[in-house]
Amino acid sequence: MENNYSKININWYPGHMAKTKKQIIEDIKLVDIIVEIIDARIPVSSRNPDIEQLTKNKPKLIVLNKYDLADDVQNKKWLEYFLKLNTDAVLVNSNNGDGINLAIKKIEQIYEKNHEKYIQKGRIGKAIRVMILGIPNVGKSSFINRISKKNSAIVGNRPGVTRQKQWIRINANIELLDTPGVLWPKFDSEEVALNLAYTGTIKDDILQTIEIGFNLLKQLVNKHLDKLVVRYKLDKKEIEQILVNDKFLENEKILEILHIIGKKRGAIISGGNIDEEKTAKIILDDFRSGKIGRITLEENE
Repeated sequence: MENNYSKININWYPGHMAKTKKQIIEDIKLVDIIVEIIDARIPVSSRNPDIEQLTKNKPKLIVLNKYDLADDVQNKKWLEYFLKLNTDAVLVNSNNGDGINLAIKKIEQIYEKNHEKYIQKGRIGKAIRVMILGIPNVGKSSFINRISKKNSAIVGNRPGVTRQKQWIRINANIELLDTPGVLWPKFDSEEVALNLAYTGTIKDDILQTIEIGFNLLKQLVNKHLDKLVVRYKLDKKEIEQILVNDKFLENEKILEILHIIGKKRGAIISGGNIDEEKTAKIILDDFRSGKIGRITLEENE
């Protein structure tokens, strides 16, 4: 019984995204430094290639947000990766404030490194102006609220709820320019689109939850089986027997494991059948909240 859960076509570019991009182009000349917020679990997929192009002539700080949900070893490898690119980067957990003070320090250091450039532009003696950029749901508004120590930016569970342009004073030296989260018109690959769906950047109501949950489960089975075994109290030998059974296609094996998890979690509907959608949502919620464990989907070898 082969299913189509692994076949997903994601095409999402709301009209307000084009408007936001135009706004960024207009505002970028007002700022000294770009702070780009990305998701530490998907450091590649959560970077908008348009942002990279638009901000290439500006000093930049990469904030790997939600680092507490990502693998610690991978966090260090990604910091080293950006260092090799001569790009400053910092790990941040905007929920509890870890890394916020270091981010402020990095902003001031970047400004100092570009001292001569700012003197020529007449910027000395004025507040450091910083633009905060990032795709929806990477925790941009939470970062701003933490760094400003107040609810200056509007935060919501729905991606893209940040309002129009606003300047926020951080301290005597720094002003932030917030912008709405912006995606790009076309994803480079299905893998990028799926990673954005797993982390909630693409809203679940745009896609079928079961398809996203199924594909996430497939990836977790392949790379993080032990974490699944612990979280859902699975019989590892039973799962391994399913995976080596040549009578089943790969997707059938994953579906069988999904059903086992559903049964463990009581996601059962009439007739004793497994509620696949509810089970998929459980897996997605557990991944997004870190309950399955600290997982980096895009690993830096």
